[in-house]
Amino acid sequence: MSSIYARGPAVVAVRPARPEDVAAVRAIRNHAVEHSTALWTETPQTPAEAVTWLAAHLERGSAFVAETGGEVAGFAVYGPWRDLAGYRHTVENSVYVRADRHGLGIGSALLATLVTAAREAGHHVMIAGIEAGNTASIRLHERCGFQNVCTVAEVGTKFGRWLDLTLMRLPLT
Repeated sequence: MSSIYARGPAVVAVRPARPEDVAAVRAIRNHAVEHSTALWTETPQTPAEAVTWLAAHLERGSAFVAETGGEVAGFAVYGPWRDLAGYRHTVENSVYVRADRHGLGIGSALLATLVTAAREAGHHVMIAGIEAGNTASIRLHERCGFQNVCTVAEVGTKFGRWLDLTLMRLPLT
């Protein structure tokens, strides 16, 4: 058994993100860019881009971090799903957990907080766009009540291969 699972559930504190979390959030995000198909880009976020990106989420109150042992172990955000006005009540989520903290319930705590915050903000639907092979993220969203809407084949590419996108939906109202 992996020692990560032998430790049992982590004590997780989820709180609203703050500007001083930007370096930790950027590190987690860039690890996903470099080592996974969770983010469909191969370009790591620069420090300046990270500040701008996080500031937009902080302004709308849609960014949260999870701490374990006094360290940021994950983050979650939601933002507009599409830019057109007709989509203004629909948001899309992103949940990322530090690679050495997977399997400890951190993603579940972050996603539950994110869903609650989006409901309280008056949003109608939350969308998750997940690389179809990311079964851990799909299971996480299913546990939180998301339903699989469809999988769109070969709509993205990374690491020299085509990627399928699974879309999941959670009614918030």
